[in-house]
Amino acid sequence: MSEKKEVLLSVKDMKVAFGSRRKPFYAVRGVSFDIYKGETFGLVGESGSGKTTIGRAVIRIYETAGGEVVFKGQKINGAISKELDREVTRKIQMIFQDPMASLNERAKVDYIVAEGLYNVDKHLTTQERKEKVDAALMDVGLLPEFASRFPHEFSGGQRQRIGIARALIMQPEFIVADEPISALDVSIRAQVLNLLSDLQKKRGLTYLFISHDLSVMRFICDRIAVIHKGLLMELADTETLFRHPLHPYTQALLSAVPMPSPDHRQDAPPLIYDESMHDYSKDQPQWCEIEPNHFVRGNQAELEKYRKQLAEE
Repeated sequence: MSEKKEVLLSVKDMKVAFGSRRKPFYAVRGVSFDIYKGETFGLVGESGSGKTTIGRAVIRIYETAGGEVVFKGQKINGAISKELDREVTRKIQMIFQDPMASLNERAKVDYIVAEGLYNVDKHLTTQERKEKVDAALMDVGLLPEFASRFPHEFSGGQRQRIGIARALIMQPEFIVADEPISALDVSIRAQVLNLLSDLQKKRGLTYLFISHDLSVMRFICDRIAVIHKGLLMELADTETLFRHPLHPYTQALLSAVPMPSPDHRQDAPPLIYDESMHDYSKDQPQWCEIEPNHFVRGNQAELEKYRKQLAEE
């Protein structure tokens, strides 16, 4: 990312809290990153790390307890005007993890896909709405006649395609993809990933891709941010992160990625990340750009160690 790129979405010191005001639990504790137009930005971490919470806060499902979310130069978290809220609804869409749970079982596909249009394009005639639904279904590889069926009549992969069509019909610029393939069979995961990649090229989409699977992230993401307990640990271009993982948590995640090759013998057990290895009693960690476009969290002693590692490599 050496050349100047347009920042489409910027998250600045985001905090998200649950529970009471007296005793809040901070699921996200001051996260900052930029997402460039046209890229796929990956957010990876174990269950409970806060990655889905960030995605839902970006799309305004969850309220933020602090910080800013800026989309195309406008702050979109907190209290905003009805006009801006309508624009955000149209321009930012989400693909949910479980295609069965996110689709209304009692509604037919044509209503499910067109539901957003009923809110933001009320002037459309029935025929115009039908044409948009048919086009969205065709874009995701489904036949227009499927519009008269119910979700339970489809396979898992087809249901996820319906969820993608529901997002595409709004003509979004930015899509939050929350583990969009984790609930699918292995045999069709590649199909959905290829579909998302093709749609990005065709429509100029920008993705926030959330997953716990680093092997999937390497395939589809331009940059990856690693999150642990609501804090970013490391952020870098995808290949840089895989070649030179600096933070112990990133190294632990990468050590657990299975290698589907008979030539690769994984004799060493996966690394275990233990927070007690950090001594932050006197020197608090900071978020630092350790090399161009490569950020890592650590105190001064750790940052110096990371610099030496990069110099030796």
